[in-house]
This record gives sequence, structure tokens and C-alpha cells, in this order.
Amino acid sequence: MENRYNETDAQHWMEQAGSDPADQELARRVYTSRLIGQCPDLVMHGGGNTSVKLERENLFGEVEQVLHVKGSGWDLDTILAPGLPGLRLEPLRRLRQLDRLSDEDMVNVQRCNLLDSSSPNPSIETLLHAFLPHRYVDHTHATPFLILANLPDAEGVCRKIFGERLGIVPYIMPGFALAKRAAEVYEADPSVEGLLLLGHGHFAFAETARESYDLIVAHTNEVAAHFGLQGETSLRVRHPASEPHVLPLLRGAIADVSGGRDDAMPVCDLRNAPDVMEFLKRSDLAALATRGTASPDHVIRIKGAPLVLPKAVWSQGSQAIQEAVRAFADEYAAMFERQAARAEEPKTMLRPDPKVVWIEDVGIVGLGADAKAAKVAADLAEQNARVRSVGEHAGGFHPIREADLFDLEYWSLEQAKLGKGAPPPLRGRVVMVTGGGGTIGRAIVRKFASLGADCVLVDRDAAMIEAALNEVGGTHVGHVCDVTKPGAAEVAMRVACESYGGLDILVSNAGAATAGALTELSDADIRQAFELNFFAHQAFALAAANLFRKQGRGGQILFNLSKQAVNPGKNFGAYGMPKATTMFLMRQLALELGAEGVRVNGVNADRIRSGLLTDEFIVKRAKAREVSEAEYMSGNLLGREVEARHVAEAFAALASAERTTAHVMTVDGGNIEAALR
Repeated sequence: MENRYNETDAQHWMEQAGSDPADQELARRVYTSRLIGQCPDLVMHGGGNTSVKLERENLFGEVEQVLHVKGSGWDLDTILAPGLPGLRLEPLRRLRQLDRLSDEDMVNVQRCNLLDSSSPNPSIETLLHAFLPHRYVDHTHATPFLILANLPDAEGVCRKIFGERLGIVPYIMPGFALAKRAAEVYEADPSVEGLLLLGHGHFAFAETARESYDLIVAHTNEVAAHFGLQGETSLRVRHPASEPHVLPLLRGAIADVSGGRDDAMPVCDLRNAPDVMEFLKRSDLAALATRGTASPDHVIRIKGAPLVLPKAVWSQGSQAIQEAVRAFADEYAAMFERQAARAEEPKTMLRPDPKVVWIEDVGIVGLGADAKAAKVAADLAEQNARVRSVGEHAGGFHPIREADLFDLEYWSLEQAKLGKGAPPPLRGRVVMVTGGGGTIGRAIVRKFASLGADCVLVDRDAAMIEAALNEVGGTHVGHVCDVTKPGAAEVAMRVACESYGGLDILVSNAGAATAGALTELSDADIRQAFELNFFAHQAFALAAANLFRKQGRGGQILFNLSKQAVNPGKNFGAYGMPKATTMFLMRQLALELGAEGVRVNGVNADRIRSGLLTDEFIVKRAKAREVSEAEYMSGNLLGREVEARHVAEAFAALASAERTTAHVMTVDGGNIEAALR
């Protein structure tokens, strides 16, 4: 592991913090925290925490010892000063005199001692940072240390690597008791450079940010060298899948087992790097799946076990996959009953669906309510696979047991990390937008993304897709293709399956206008107009319908039609005829697919500035209508120009209209001649 500390960069962070020495030191803490967080093999997705002890003046001019520690909701890789809330240190240290402290009292005391009442909740390991005397304390869940911490003879191996340089703390659930025990281990030998927390992770500490970070890197490299680890853990590698059809079957099966008919299907994140595929060939895969997680905090995101799907199971199709998912859910429910019976207070079972699936010959799949959650699960799954594999060869992978995992999974302080806010209305929906790089397509993507959807942008212009993705941000993906080419729709559906596991909504938006009198256009011009404005829509709609059938949970097809479908425009027949045919296609598919829960609707828009209606084209149309350009664009009952965002809002409204199908929504500011009757 490379030590990436750079004093020039550290000084830059301090200079940006202003002239206050405490703020400058906190900025240095931010800098090294981000160095740690930006290495996935040190911490992933909220795991690990850092702190610094500073002196600050209070309102009375008195100097107080203050502990700044990572706050809930912040990740170390992107943390800033507000993500390290300050707490008065002395009241925290006094807590060590107590024999016991409830979680509720611990959280209350910590919040009561925040310097800023609006700060996020401090880390659940705040007291461990407080009870250690060092100015800087760093805690990681490094991949090599997770291998070490879960060995059956972890203490012996640790002594072989470090001698007496690390204190060894037995597994204790995070909180007050762990903080006291860790402090006792340190005080038994204050010469130690850090702590190994069995079944959990690694602490290092020093009087300067650089020294503490140096120890984190050096210790981790020593453990990596002992196990012969070469290179970083492979993350986020996705090659074209050999059997992508498994994923939509899996999405549908999980939703059927764990949710109601209208519940969203999970989003999938496939990983199939060579080492992942090699791991899935292990003969002991089923046994490894039952062992638990590499770090206790992983359980809230990936549960205590993955679902294992051998090829002999998934190759049988949907029913076999559904039976495997149901068996997983039944086992999870049985585990819950075993463990909930010993809990001090009543527990409510979480959804029993798997969060990670090991699929033979396909890859490791992370599952989540949206692409971000699926990515987190897949990242942790890849790290867990490496920890399991190396650990087994180094003496055995034996993490904390079922009871301890249950306590972590159902611990309110851990669950709080996941947030409890109301999800956006289209969270978890996978939306494909053809013509996604254009003006209207981009507006549609922006709207659906704002509602929580994960989008696949299809366009023939790679630069436009890249620009759209950069503008929207998030976890959306692009696919470059010509929608008129044979097989283009099937390839696009495959991309949706490999990227997210399937598809929920198709917005068939791609189109272009061919202007000219029908008597003057060539046969080739008219046929090309039909290829883009009808046949491409037909191909993508049918491909989407076939994918929806695999998932077995319905779906939506939304067509960008046009007022031209019902109200011909002068010299615009080559555009209006295929659009009219597409409107009929919309109604026909609504008739045929309704029984399968597939809703099919369309939007009739008119005069939207876009690649279709360019400034040059507006001039031509205005001239043909013998009006000014402004009059042409606002020539409707409302007297106002219709924009791309208005079209996007119409598509979003249709997507949310759960009992609407075979409907056309008009977005033209009012055009009686184009009104549907």
C-alpha cells in the first residue's frame, strides 16, 4: 500500500482553514482522514473512523480539551471539517468511571457535549477515541487486518508479525464496553503502536497526523506481506456477462419473495473480475457462505450470508431461482426467530431478501434499493470474498458468530447509519432513455434522476452522452448505438441487465424530423424517417416487453410521440406518418401487455427547442406558417413557449400514474387542432 502523505498538500489544507491553530490542525486531520478513506483496502462505505484532540476557547474564554471525531453520515474519502464534530472531552473521559452505560445514555451524553448542537451524531466508537490519550487516533477495517482478525489463532499470528507492538483486544460489540476494554489493553502496555480488535479491525495512534497515518499504512503493509497479498482488491470490474439473463430473473424473484406486487425490484451491481470468477469455482463455496462477514459493520449492508446460486440451479430458470430465494428468506426468518428470542426488547424482522448473491459462472452481485446501495453491497462483497479466500488458506476464516452478527444487524445505532428519510418516489427504478444525449432526452434523464431513478442513456453521439452523464452525475450509465440498426434494442437491454440487473421503464424518445413535401421526398428519405421514428420505437418496445416478462413484475413503456400524429403539418408528412403509426403501436401494446402489468403511454409534444427543432428549423417553420419565430414558438392557447422540461415532467407524471395505460398526454400549450378526441 502506497503512503500518499504529502506535506505540501497538508499545508494547503491548513492554509485554507484560516488563522486559528485549532482549525488548522483539524484541517490536517481532514487531510489524513481523506487519505485513509480514499483507499478502499483501508475502509469502505462508512467503515472506520478518525479523531483529533484539540484545545479550544469556550464562550467564557476558558480553554477546553475538545475531541473531533467522525460523524455519522460522512465517509472518510470525502469528509470535511463539519464531518468531524467537536465534543467536550473531559465529560466523555469521566464516563470511564461507570461500570455500565446504556446505548441511549451514551448517545445522549455525546450529543449533550457537542460544541455545535446541529452537528451529526458522533461515531459509535467515540468513547474509544476519547479513552485513548493520543492526539490522533485512526481506525480502519483494512483488508489484510480483516484476514488477520478473523483467523482462529489471530493473536498468535499477530504476535508473529508484530511482536509486542500491537495490543490485542477481544471481540466486544462497539460501544462503552469495547472502549473501556481497549483502553485497559493499551494501559497494560503503553508502548504499543496500535490495537488489533479481534473480529473487527485495527487502531493506530500518535501525536501527529502524519505519524498516525504512517503507522496505519506500515502496519497494513506488514500484514499484507505476511499473507503474500499482491495489489489492491479488485473492485468494480464488470466484463460483458456470459449469462446476463439471470439478473432480471433474480430481480423478479427477490421482489416476489420479499415485497408486494407494486414494490420496486432491487437494483443489481455485477462484478466478474478474474479473481471473482476464480473464487466462485471453490469447492467449499457453500460452507464459506455460512461463516458471516469480514467485519461486523458489514452486516447492515450485506446481511450475514450471501445467497449462493450454482449453475445447476439458475440454469433451470425462474422457478428454480425463486425457490432458492425463498429458501434463503426462510433461513433468514429462522435465524431471526432464534436470536430475537434472547433479545431484551422486541425486535421487528428486516426484509429477508439477500443483499449479495454468488452466481456460479456469472459473478458476484450486490443488491440494493438503488444503484448506490447495490454498489456498496458489491464493493463489500468483493472485499469479503478476498478475505474469505486468503483467510481459509492462512488458517481459516472464522468471524464473529450468528448471535453477535444479529446484535449488530439489529442494533439501532448501526441501523441509524442507513438513514430513515422517505425515499424518492422512483428509487430503484431502472429507466432507459433513447436519444438520452439530446435536449429533450437530457431533460427526461434529469427529471427521472431527481426522482431517484437509475438511468441508461442511449444515444448515437458519445460526446453528448458523456456531457449528459457529467451534468446529471450519480450512478447513471451511457450506451452508444444507432437505434435503427438491427439488434440495437437487444444489445441496449443487455447493457441495462449488466449495469442494473434489468429494466423498469423504457422512454422511447429518439427521433428526428424530415421536412419536405411528400411529392418531393425520395423513397429512401421516407423509409429512413420510418426507421427512426417508428421501427426503432417498435424494436425497443418489444425488446423491453420481453425483458419485463423475464422479471415477471410488469413495467412501463413511454413513447415520445408528437402532435404530428394527429395534426399534420405542411411539408412534415415524412415525420407525421411514422409518428401516427407509433401512436397506434402504443395503443396496441397497451392492449396486449396490460394483463401482464405493463403500462404503455405516450406524450404528444409540440415545438420544443432541441436537436429536432433547431434555430434554423424554427426559422423555416415560422416562414412556412407566415408568422414570426416568437409567434411560432408560443403559438398556442396559453401563448407561452413549451420547454423540454415540461415534456420531461409529463413523462414523469405518466411514470407515476399507477393505474393509467393507453393514454396520450399532450404538452403543447394548447392546440385545438391537435387535441385528441
